[in-house]
This record gives sequence, C-alpha cells and structure tokens, in this order.
Amino acid sequence: MAPFVPTGRRAGAVALRPQLLSIGAVLTELQAEFPEVTISKIRFLEAERLVEPQRTPSGYRKFSAADVERLAYVLRMQRDHYLPLRVIREHLAALDRGENPPALPGPGGPGGQGGHGGAGEEPQDTVTTPGPSVSGPRLGRAELLAAAGITEQQLTDWESYGLVAAEGDGGFDGEMLQVARLIAELGRFGLEPRHLRAVKAAADREVGLVEQVVAPLRRHRNPQTRAHAAAMARELANLSVRLHAALVQVGLRARP
Repeated sequence: MAPFVPTGRRAGAVALRPQLLSIGAVLTELQAEFPEVTISKIRFLEAERLVEPQRTPSGYRKFSAADVERLAYVLRMQRDHYLPLRVIREHLAALDRGENPPALPGPGGPGGQGGHGGAGEEPQDTVTTPGPSVSGPRLGRAELLAAAGITEQQLTDWESYGLVAAEGDGGFDGEMLQVARLIAELGRFGLEPRHLRAVKAAADREVGLVEQVVAPLRRHRNPQTRAHAAAMARELANLSVRLHAALVQVGLRARP
C-alpha cells in the first residue's frame, strides 16, 4: 500500500513510534480516542482494504505507525463526518497520491458545497449520509434556529409531527441539527411536515431492525461486547440508510 501521510491529532505521537504493533496493541492505542472500537472493527476495516498490515510468517498482523494513523483517520471520518467507507477510501487514495482529499460536506449538509456527488454517479451516498455533527455543547433552541436557518413556528410544527425533538435537558445535538437542515431543504421543494411522517415511520422501523440485532449484545456483562454493540449499531445504521436510498433510486428509475 502506498505511503499514508498522517493527519489529525495523533500524527505527531505515532510518528515517534517506529516499532510494529500487534492488533491488541493497536486496539489499546485507538481506544484512547475511540473507546468503542473493537478488534472486530479493525479486522473489518482491513477486510475492506482500508489498511493492509504486514503479516509475520505465522500469520499474525503487525501494524506500523502509519497503519495506526490510517485507522484513526478512518474512524475519525466516520465519527465526525459520517462518511461512508467508499468516500473515505477516496480520501485515503488522494492522500496516498500526495494530494488533498476531497472537501468534506459543507454546513448545508449533503448536496451543499463539498458534497461527493457528480455527473453519472449514483447519489445514494451524498443523499443519505448525514453531514458533520456540531461539536461541543448542545445547542439551545435559539441556537438551533440560527444554525438551521428556520423560524420558531417551523420548529414547533416539526416537533408536533415528531420529526425534531429536544433532549431531556432541552438542548439539541448535532444530529438533530442535521435533521432540521434536511427538513428545511425538503421544504424548498414543497414538502411539508405532514408529508414526512412516512419517512419518520420508516426510520423508526429501521431503528427497530437494528435494535433486534444489537440488543442482546447491549445487555452483555462484558464492556467490550457492549462497545462492540455500539459500533455494530452504527455500521448497521449506515448500511440500512444506504439500502433505503438505493431502493428509492431504483424505484424512481422504474417510473415511466
């Protein structure tokens, strides 16, 4: 695999560590920033050819400092920007060539500046992959209105339909901001909250499907197993959303 140029907060640290690491040691390093990462997740990313560790004659994986930073970059892009693996792979390929990676989605969310769609490309990733979360503290109500560019009346209407909801402390997280932005964008096409009830119902059903798979793991006594359940839930959610978008695209193409 071509050389990877480290990026992110851990780059300086890994550059000072020349020795090769076992997968267990890599897990320990990554968990400092990504507490829910598991060995299964690292193996999955390897299977997706996002990282290619060396192998000993007996078959054991050995990871270099660049491999560790590469894994951290992938996990960071998934956690902070919700990028699908296909797009992350494009970022890594650009970095391997010594180029700047594609621009991240802009504040307007998918389809805004920095989106990944293009002529002739299936749009399911750009349509369905959530944009970046808002870092830091939760947003208050006024802050959400300003960040999403909406009115109090719009927010109240969306809340009445169950499309947007505050947390117990009355604040809104980054994902809810993204929901508000997407609803506002759909409103530009004449879609009102009542039209989106079916979308919300479909999302609730997908949540139920994911919970069926991960619920037994969430109840496990082993903390690592519970962490694996959280990582699995995110992966299943991403796949479910991508499948939903692909089915919508297929359905639209089938229309006369």
